[in-house]
Amino acid sequence: MRRWGLWLVTLLALTVLSGCGGGSAPDNESVKGGEVVVDFPANLLRQKLIAAGTPGIDENTTVFGYKAYRIEYETVDGHGMPLTASGLMVVPSDYGTAARDAKALAGMKQVGLSVVSDSHGTIFADREAPTAVAEATLAPEGSPIVLTALSGFVTLQADYIGFGASKDHYHPYLLAHPSATATVDFIKAARAFAAKNGIHLNSQLYLTGYSEGGYVAMAALHALEAEDENVTYAAPMAGPYMLDQMALGVLSRDLLPIPSFMADVAYAYALHYDRNVSELVNEPYASELPTLFDGRYARPEIDAKLPHTVEELFTDEAITRVLDQDKKYWFYGALLRNSTAYWGPRTSTRLVQCLGDDVIPFSMSQGTETAMKKFGARDVGVIPVEVAITGDPNTSLRYGHVQCAAPAYGVVAKLFARVRRATIGY
Repeated sequence: MRRWGLWLVTLLALTVLSGCGGGSAPDNESVKGGEVVVDFPANLLRQKLIAAGTPGIDENTTVFGYKAYRIEYETVDGHGMPLTASGLMVVPSDYGTAARDAKALAGMKQVGLSVVSDSHGTIFADREAPTAVAEATLAPEGSPIVLTALSGFVTLQADYIGFGASKDHYHPYLLAHPSATATVDFIKAARAFAAKNGIHLNSQLYLTGYSEGGYVAMAALHALEAEDENVTYAAPMAGPYMLDQMALGVLSRDLLPIPSFMADVAYAYALHYDRNVSELVNEPYASELPTLFDGRYARPEIDAKLPHTVEELFTDEAITRVLDQDKKYWFYGALLRNSTAYWGPRTSTRLVQCLGDDVIPFSMSQGTETAMKKFGARDVGVIPVEVAITGDPNTSLRYGHVQCAAPAYGVVAKLFARVRRATIGY
């Protein structure tokens, strides 16, 4: 397939189609175990990208159609209680490509489609969940444009517990076991859905995700390896893998630029471990968290209702005992247990992050690499996004946490495509 400056394509592709919705909903074909929520043909998608002036896209560029299915499936919450969750499965639906790609595409159809489990970043409002966004826009949206429409992977995006079909349940934010379970169960459900509906998949599974999604991808990798499931390659991005170090960094500051993040950790951990959230968060804010995190509000709305100083939001005991790294303190001990850095994956793993990340420091990926090697990781490394883009290890280019997401997905898509070509030939 044709090579192009994928990171540049990503920068625009993640945004140019956000205004392409408003059309009529797809005529739902008869599918078993899900529903079609987006059906976007390849030629129309290419024309939208060309019209937007997307670098590297022209009439000869390989672009796949984009068909998104909303799938409900059974999983369990952090207490082992069964619940119904949901996720989005995005499949290349047709091949509006140049004739010179015909041989490669024939090979793709023969060996089947490779799957990428892409875990999304932190959200707070249910309307931000992958299935909700797809149903609202009726158009290609976000990272599946790069992973599916431009790279030919099947992309899986679990809504997570607490969103979509399970929106009445609290979201187990940065809790390893329920995050991994919901993701792994969705991968299994999506494979079963594909088998029932004639979608030809091969055995390859790639894992990625950004920010919270990077953490979830790592937790899912750990769970899959524990089940002796094969993962082809993992490339989590900008995740807070070392939760103990994250908490130390946050609580040692005076100011909280984004108080909703750590407040949600406190809220989710209190619920999961059957503690009173007022042990961690001061009143009156502790009593307000159930409303703030009930799925109606997005991050800016929540941040506006929370204090932006550490001492005003968090209790003295929580601050002191975390900063003392007191392993007997239930909250600090739980952060250690839920960290996803302290083990050695068998799967080849690349930690993808921007040098200029202003929310999760780049040292988080470096520290995770060091820890995993100590635990016997076979093949783990760090990819600085700015270096991958420029090819210059001394580049002065820097992206912050939000700005990094788009080019990071471009780097990961190229990495996965290179591994796929080397292993199964297309």
